[in-house]
Amino acid sequence: MAESPRIVALGIVAGSLIAWNWMRLEDPPHAGQAVVMILLAFLPAFGRGLRSRLALGAVAFALAAGNAFALGLGPHAPGRLVSRFAGGFGEFYDVPLPFFPGTHPHMHGAILLGVFVFTAAVVLAVVSVRPGWAVIALMVGAGWPATLLAGHELIRGSAILVGALALLLGVREKARSLGPAAAAGAAVVLVGVFASASPALARHAFLKWQTWHLPTPSSKPVDVSYVWSSDYSGLTFPRKKTVVLRIQAPRRPQYWRVTELADVVQGRWREETVLDQGQGLGEPGLVPRAAQDASNWIEQRIKVEALRETRLPAAEVPVQFNTSQLGAVDYDRAGVAYLARQLHQGDSYTAWSYEPQPTPQQLARSKPIYPPEIAGDKKYLEVEWGGIWAPPFGTPGRERAVDNLFATHYQLKPYLPLYRMARRVAGGARSPYAAAVALESWFRTGGGFSYSQHPPLTKGRPVLVDFVTRTRSGYCQHFAGAMALMLRYLGVPARLAAGFSSGHYENGEWVVTDHDAHEWVEVWFRGWGWVPFDPTPSRGGVSGAYSASSSAFDSAAAAFILAGKDGLKAFARRRGELGFPLRESAAFSADIRSSVSPPLHDVSSGHRSRAPGLLRLLALALLALAAAIAGVKLAVRRSRYLTRDPRRLARASRRELRDILLDQRVDVPSSATMVELTELARAELGLETAGLGLHATVARFAPPAYAREAARELRGSLRALRRSLRQELTRTDRTRGLLSLRSLGLS
Repeated sequence: MAESPRIVALGIVAGSLIAWNWMRLEDPPHAGQAVVMILLAFLPAFGRGLRSRLALGAVAFALAAGNAFALGLGPHAPGRLVSRFAGGFGEFYDVPLPFFPGTHPHMHGAILLGVFVFTAAVVLAVVSVRPGWAVIALMVGAGWPATLLAGHELIRGSAILVGALALLLGVREKARSLGPAAAAGAAVVLVGVFASASPALARHAFLKWQTWHLPTPSSKPVDVSYVWSSDYSGLTFPRKKTVVLRIQAPRRPQYWRVTELADVVQGRWREETVLDQGQGLGEPGLVPRAAQDASNWIEQRIKVEALRETRLPAAEVPVQFNTSQLGAVDYDRAGVAYLARQLHQGDSYTAWSYEPQPTPQQLARSKPIYPPEIAGDKKYLEVEWGGIWAPPFGTPGRERAVDNLFATHYQLKPYLPLYRMARRVAGGARSPYAAAVALESWFRTGGGFSYSQHPPLTKGRPVLVDFVTRTRSGYCQHFAGAMALMLRYLGVPARLAAGFSSGHYENGEWVVTDHDAHEWVEVWFRGWGWVPFDPTPSRGGVSGAYSASSSAFDSAAAAFILAGKDGLKAFARRRGELGFPLRESAAFSADIRSSVSPPLHDVSSGHRSRAPGLLRLLALALLALAAAIAGVKLAVRRSRYLTRDPRRLARASRRELRDILLDQRVDVPSSATMVELTELARAELGLETAGLGLHATVARFAPPAYAREAARELRGSLRALRRSLRQELTRTDRTRGLLSLRSLGLS
């Protein structure tokens, strides 16, 4: 390591960038272990030849892998390494980022190993004086993880580009002028800043690496079945997705409802099946008038691919089925249709559903006047099985009555922190909608929650209490179960719906897989019936603009309502905690009022980021780099001819011919004369340069009068040389030459 300070400096720069982009994927990041990986990556650089470097690299890899995956010595270590790395790598497609390392140790190990491998690749390229390979290793090692989690795209992209330029400048055998490279770097940064501010580029990344899935071998068709009642112990989907339903329906997002969970027993939600063969779908008194109008229905043609189930999935709220090919069907009071047998592959039926699409204003104006089926039966206000129910929203003295419930029923005492949190988040709500959208927004964006299929284990407290007050990590059953129970504490009738989120739309139909299984919340509103809300972040999304989960969420209108007479007390002070945009208080009210009419599809709630995708920015930056290189080379060449001195013109033509040869990968001695250069151009590239060599020689060495005449002829010879280049070289060769850095002294 003759130039060890330079190698160490470049390796630290590259390793820091790589580790920075990898470690941000976990929360909290284990920076100390990343430093160990970077130090181990320098070990192969101490070898004096290829073999010794490979041997040291193998030792360093073994140490890094053992540290990352807690592997011991032994014959089974390689197999365990492959298994754990594959498991950790596969989890990136199922676990939202950033993840908790304690519950996903194999993901953590994969990240650490990535830091080591890419840093070692950069260090070896630096030692071998391979600037191109060093830059590629940095761009992949830092750029790939940077695309997996949004945030600060411009800063990270600029840092990666600066690191790439540092490698291009530093990985060379001889120091040369830094002027051209500095000019290219400045051009890249300027173009990147301009591009990031351009609204034409403010869109999602055009390549979503985080959604890629490795191909898996085909297998025989399987049937999928579910237990829909709450189970908070963890959720594991099979690696290979299985299509369970294909549904022809309108293209807007739908939730495919299979059943409802209305009973809650010690924080766990379960079905209550009460079949009524003489009754249609829906409970009397709870079905709105609009649901009885067929013009408000949406039709779905459903084909079963691999679902073992007796209940019939349909978009909510189902109002009618055509099951003539399936046999007898029974209905329960909640609108769930039951088949006398299990569904199997190839079954098909048609369903019609009423899909409420209220605006935030309409839900806010829905008064808490509940029919006897809610106010009398109290089924949808029950907070613990056995007849323990909360008074309806708006009941005089309601808070004192709920406090008395917790004081007199021992079953409820462990859930007192959950009730207190419900009051803190939405206790000041002046309408049921204000309470529902405040809780939904808090869970999705403002409360610091994260989605995890394997949340931390709870100790000594009920699962939902620990989820809301401590871990704030869980999957749909945690989010929906907690929100529905908190709404009932506040006197708002709510229940869970279980089934599938939309799936993906292709060839005119929704394709629903086993990975789309989901739970969400239904809230009852006078005049609208059961209306869906989804508190689970990063999953699903109803189509109605009233819900914070919708891509069309009218956050400006919702914020205006929450700040108004039907909204939430002290909303202006706490809107940031609920996930609504923070603004100056003086301008807030005016901004909201101006946004309510016409309805504004605001993106400030986090559903549509305006930040440019990093891959788009990197692609644009690479194009800018290419343009900068070409521009710098053109500017340098043109600047040489800004003279009338024939001697200087001759030297300029010699330099241009030398640059052409260098950019076409022809080795050129630094002392080569013009005659020698013309011979090289003819022999290596087939260029006709005899006239150029003659005129340049005369212009440089002849008496002034002859030199000036030769200089005039020299320009024609240069044009002939460029024509010969276009004729003799392919477009690929010319492009490679245009972008080559050899003539700039950066090779």
